[in-house]
Amino acid sequence: MSSSDRIELLINPGIWDPMDEDMVSMDPIEFHSEEEPYRDRIHSYQRRTWLTEAVQTGIGQLNSIPIAIGVMDFQFMGGSMGSVIGEKITRLIEYATNRSLPVIIVCASGGARMQEGSLSLMQMAKISSASSNYQSNKKLFYVSILTSPTTGGVTTNFGMLGDVIIAEPNAYIAFAGKRAIEQTLNKIVPDGSQAAEYSFHKGLFNLIVPRNPLKGVLSESYTISFL
Repeated sequence: MSSSDRIELLINPGIWDPMDEDMVSMDPIEFHSEEEPYRDRIHSYQRRTWLTEAVQTGIGQLNSIPIAIGVMDFQFMGGSMGSVIGEKITRLIEYATNRSLPVIIVCASGGARMQEGSLSLMQMAKISSASSNYQSNKKLFYVSILTSPTTGGVTTNFGMLGDVIIAEPNAYIAFAGKRAIEQTLNKIVPDGSQAAEYSFHKGLFNLIVPRNPLKGVLSESYTISFL
């Protein structure tokens, strides 16, 4: 599912106010590639997806509830997390903090973006700081939705910071991929051990929810949190 399709699934029609649409990556470390230069690759994905980056953020309404929502898009460079994604999500959380809005982040990512080096990893600390203020200091409500795939730095960061964590059925959710684990540890990763259902039985998520009832489940969760 594209990020636009997910927004259409969750947000009431005609009530969507996007944020930071013009924010784009600028090749901060001048990444060297013998194939396609980083900036050219960004432009290629922008033309292909009609997006400026791998996440859309904005303010909308879920049934009768105003919310701040960020939706990642795996079709844009595998949903990899670079500086722009970190900045957009941080700004979304800070906006929601100042206006006491609930937050939803829909995750779909292959992890940190290697073309931005350590700057991509720094986004984890930035988002965590904003999330801590939002949840711990302001006592506001954040729901994380994990779709397939959710891996790497997104899994270990805002993907797992939600007050409620929801996964889609059969979603591939992990830190490292099966091949990377097997090559590094020289151990076989059992089939199905990185599927949402396996992790759910280990207590990693609160719920596994198919797409059709998801909007109703979210609405009910927010109604309960307000009581």
